[in-house]
Amino acid sequence: MLRHQTDELVSSSAQTKSVDERTREFRRDFDWLQMYYQFGIEEVRTKVNILRQEFEKIHTYSPIEHVRYRLKSFESLLDKIARIDCDMSIPAIRETIRDIAGIRITCSFVSDVYWIASMLGQQTDLTVVETKDYIDDPKPNGYQSLHLIVRVPVFLSDHTEHIFVELQIRTIAMDFWASVEHKLTYKYPSEIPDHLQGELDAAARAVSDLDARMAHLRDEIRSMDTNAHLPREGY
Repeated sequence: MLRHQTDELVSSSAQTKSVDERTREFRRDFDWLQMYYQFGIEEVRTKVNILRQEFEKIHTYSPIEHVRYRLKSFESLLDKIARIDCDMSIPAIRETIRDIAGIRITCSFVSDVYWIASMLGQQTDLTVVETKDYIDDPKPNGYQSLHLIVRVPVFLSDHTEHIFVELQIRTIAMDFWASVEHKLTYKYPSEIPDHLQGELDAAARAVSDLDARMAHLRDEIRSMDTNAHLPREGY
């Protein structure tokens, strides 16, 4: 009996050690892979910043208000691997998890969201591989944003890597709502209390109303300013 228990403990220890070693090896591989994703972010950020500077210098209106970026942490990646039951190998992760690198663009008007997406989608070295329109079809919790998964080439010294980057494009009002919702989700990881969820739902409707009202004001100003030389899609 004791011999059997000892064998089980040894086997369990060996398995634990194997998992620990595999995790350490994967961490080393991911640290190396993160460099590629950071380069992918820099490539897309450059494209966005060029558009932003062009409109600020040449036109009287820029659709891009703010640009932020993030690189998924190792711990966050492990959580997602477990959540979607992804194989813990670099090739599987690169193909399956496409939001390791992320860029968030905020703008003033809903029309700007689609305008920015269109301009980026027309660039020959950037490929839009997936689109999720949570503005036209909001999530059940009220979340609104346009999500694009793009693939961008990263030219290295001896080869080219094609990196997936997630773009989230939304209005300032949508971004404010998403920030508050994120804080509440972090505070209540299992479920947001009903009364707070009700407030979030009402706020989501208010966001949609605000964006519509601001677009109406823009159209009114545009119709009165007959001498304005503005891009057709812009303010």
